[in-house]
Amino acid sequence: MMKRYKLGTGLIMGRPQPLVLVEDRVLTLAEVLGEGAPATLLDVLADWRRLENEIMEHVERISGGRAPESIDYLPPVPKPRKVICVGTNYRDHLAEMKVTTLPAFPYSFFRPHTSLAAHREEIRLPKGAKFVDWEAELGVIVGATIGPDHGSDLLEAVAGYTVVNDISARDWIASRPPVGIDWVMQKAWDKFQPTGPWVTPARFVPEPQRLAIELTVNGVVKQKSSTGEMIFGVREIIKHLASIMTLEPGDIIATGTPAGVGFGRTPPEFIRRGDQVKVTINGLGTLENRFV
Repeated sequence: MMKRYKLGTGLIMGRPQPLVLVEDRVLTLAEVLGEGAPATLLDVLADWRRLENEIMEHVERISGGRAPESIDYLPPVPKPRKVICVGTNYRDHLAEMKVTTLPAFPYSFFRPHTSLAAHREEIRLPKGAKFVDWEAELGVIVGATIGPDHGSDLLEAVAGYTVVNDISARDWIASRPPVGIDWVMQKAWDKFQPTGPWVTPARFVPEPQRLAIELTVNGVVKQKSSTGEMIFGVREIIKHLASIMTLEPGDIIATGTPAGVGFGRTPPEFIRRGDQVKVTINGLGTLENRFV
């Protein structure tokens, strides 16, 4: 039976290195591919079509490694060229946010790479925001350069999938100015997009619109849904974004969140100091962060 693997980034001997999870053991990419292995996961994604097959061949005959619990994780792609987030993309989430019109296209915004945080990293709640909310999301990792003139199946541009928690500061929604919400003040705070710990190659995710997704706060389920509830699926999101900009290897796309966010509850609930938030997507893994 073919071994499955996942990719990530972590500190080994104090140095950031691309990692490979094979079954329940973690190896560095250099331990899998040998001398001359790419130095970062971004380098792997830049040559994804060749390297994914090479990694597949090597993991079939390797052993050893470390326990996943022993790793000091970093975001899988620490400094991507683009972090693009899609909002209002689940019907039940639109209803809880009191939005009555379905979007005509994927509504999106950018984040800086400084918004990324790692699995198990402590997230410091900012002093300037009081209504900090959670959002469980499927993340897409781009593995090819794709623009308006694409000529193939858009899912072929996907290297893999990951787990995202799209943290939001809701403080300014009710008092937004006539021009609309300031998305920087709501979304662009440091460490407001925990991501990872692993990228699961797309070859192991044959149907990205059939993934169970769940978020808990201190062990209590707050969100429980499926990516099948998306208004726009992964293929449609990539088609829309690629019609505007060139997508590049390593770009991260967060695809929206289902119902169950704190802002939509009665009364509203928000993240507090000491809260432990976990996001789990079936087959992709669990992302966990404590807020301080």
